[in-house]
Amino acid sequence: MLGIDERALRIVWTVFLFALLLALIYFLRETLVIFAVSIFFAYMLSPIVGLVERFVAKRRTLALTVVYILLIGGLVGIGFAVIPTIAEEATSLVASLPALVNGGEISRFPIPHWLDPVRTQVIAAAKREANTLETSLLPFLQQAGTKILSGLGYVLPAILVPILAFFLLKDARDIRASLIGAVENRADRRKVKLIINDVHAALTSYIRALVLLAIASFCAWAVFLRLMGYPYELLLAGLAGILEFIPVFGPALALVIILIVSAVTGAGGLLWIVLFFGCYRVFQDYILNPYLMSTGVEIHPLLVLFAVLAGERLAGIPGMFFSIPVIAILKVVYGHLSGSNDKKQLAAADVMTPVPR
Repeated sequence: MLGIDERALRIVWTVFLFALLLALIYFLRETLVIFAVSIFFAYMLSPIVGLVERFVAKRRTLALTVVYILLIGGLVGIGFAVIPTIAEEATSLVASLPALVNGGEISRFPIPHWLDPVRTQVIAAAKREANTLETSLLPFLQQAGTKILSGLGYVLPAILVPILAFFLLKDARDIRASLIGAVENRADRRKVKLIINDVHAALTSYIRALVLLAIASFCAWAVFLRLMGYPYELLLAGLAGILEFIPVFGPALALVIILIVSAVTGAGGLLWIVLFFGCYRVFQDYILNPYLMSTGVEIHPLLVLFAVLAGERLAGIPGMFFSIPVIAILKVVYGHLSGSNDKKQLAAADVMTPVPR
């Protein structure tokens, strides 16, 4: 046709569609993040909904309503019990930070001698920023009303997430059946069913493990900081638990923040913090994490680093968080489309099949 190779034309058309899809994902990334958070929230509630549904069989909407009521009550209870203490510690730290930095405790932070010139520059910059913070505190408070109004844009996503999660949980079985039923060929329908099952298993394992790891990190840091007598223990432990949701960089950033706060406040014992972090990471990475993610998808560490950095460039902090689930889903889909996963499942089935005597 007009001297154009049809095969080359199909390749160019496929590349164009793929680039168009990537551009669409980029421009709709904020909306996709809301749906991704809703799916994450739905997976968090799914085990609880299944447990409640055992007592109210075939009444999933009622089970969801009960779970949402319990969730709201639990969040309110935790909020009244923990959040005021964390907020008080955060306010105290911000208010006393300029005096702590200018007090000279940071100058005794242990670093190698060859970094002494850097220490002087860092201390000077820290004191300058602390003084700037102190002088800008009043204007910030005066603009608090404007800041609150500008932050109302985040209220709508916060409301949409539980609503979308409710409908996802309510119609999950129908959505799955519709996806499988949309494929006419029997072999392709079986492949789609396997893909959906494996993606569901991978997401369930990852999200369950992530939530439990965040809770474990919060509890471990809270107990350690309380026993060692470090200040702002709930604030720092809560920060460590939240940063656990960011792969690779989150735990390291939590350690740096805890070390800096401990050094600035003159709490000392920085070596004990590093030792505790090392011991806890060994326990989590080699015992707790493999146990919780035993049914998940194995991803190479280099691919994890690439996914986290690429996710940060595309969608900031949410992109870093959702990069690993996206890579896991793509790996599952690619494995089935290439036939490698099907071969593994057939091999496992052959191993489990008893040999006739």
